[in-house]
Amino acid sequence: MKKNSIDFESRFWCGRKKHSALSLMEVFFQFHDLVTAKKHVNLIMQYAAQRKTRIPEDASVIFYFHQSLRSFIRAAYSLRNKHGKWLVHELSEHKNPMLQGSLSEKEYRDPAKVFRKAFKKYRLEEFEEFLSEVVYFSLGTFNNT
Repeated sequence: MKKNSIDFESRFWCGRKKHSALSLMEVFFQFHDLVTAKKHVNLIMQYAAQRKTRIPEDASVIFYFHQSLRSFIRAAYSLRNKHGKWLVHELSEHKNPMLQGSLSEKEYRDPAKVFRKAFKKYRLEEFEEFLSEVVYFSLGTFNNT
């Protein structure tokens, strides 16, 4: 039986065709630090909901971010069944709560748990469709009625 693998489609934004899921996620955060990625997602969501304004960012920047985030989601989808393969161990007694973000303690220790939970509710195609729609509506001035 042939193993089905997902094409992360990363060659457009990072120039390499082959990546493992973890290495692609690492490359994503090399290109987009966490603060910038959160800012882009927040802006895209805000401007997709507004009717007569478009996102002030250059469309090419948003398209580039869309492509890389789409690859990130595909990599996350491929990791959803990795139980305990990449647990986070405490490195120091002085844990920074900012690193944990909105994740529970269990989710922070086992990031694959987040992906299992997300992809249990929604299919990969639904995530990609939603991402495409919000990017589309954030880049134009539409009357979304």
